[in-house]
Amino acid sequence: MIDFAAARRHMVDGQLRPNRVTSTGLLDAMGEVPRELFVPAGSRSIAYVDEDLALGNGRFLIEPLTFARLVQAAAPQRYDTALDVGGATGYSSAVLARLCASVVSLEHDKVLGDLAVAALRQLGIDTVEQVSGPLAEGHLKRAPYNVILINGAVDEAPAALLGQLAEGGRLASVIGTGPVGRATLFTKRRGVASPRVLFDAVVPPLKDFAREPSFVF
Repeated sequence: MIDFAAARRHMVDGQLRPNRVTSTGLLDAMGEVPRELFVPAGSRSIAYVDEDLALGNGRFLIEPLTFARLVQAAAPQRYDTALDVGGATGYSSAVLARLCASVVSLEHDKVLGDLAVAALRQLGIDTVEQVSGPLAEGHLKRAPYNVILINGAVDEAPAALLGQLAEGGRLASVIGTGPVGRATLFTKRRGVASPRVLFDAVVPPLKDFAREPSFVF
């Protein structure tokens, strides 16, 4: 039988701490949330490896280190409201729920969304609201948000999501769907969301954000 608690400790101590993840709250959260509950049963034995894990339907759980560095850059606080875009099976929402006052998990795939609801209920997490809708449009009903996390690479941060940031709010995502993208933090000050490149990153793209093909004459 796999010792998942030991696997979590190894993830934190072997993958995160040596690679500039220093937030105590985040390290504690990722050391507590059972990642194996949020992946397909056949992948549970590799739930803590340092790579993206396929969830089905072309979706992935972002590798622990990239996910952790994105969340750390967004600097969630205990009084914040977060929007988790492409929350999939709910792992990212479960981590954010330990760092924020409330989380809105936006997922358009019903199968993944239902799995998220079940896993979060199993863990007794009641501060996550599961909603369905187009990912690039965000969830205006609960806006503005202090933190927005996009779980996958996108060509550019959608204006709709940037518009749903609160003053002082932070949006973290990997921008660029080529061979290598750039983890980027957008911070809204005086109504303007300004980007800052953090590090290079390779994560699977979210097809919902793909640009419409243009005609070339």
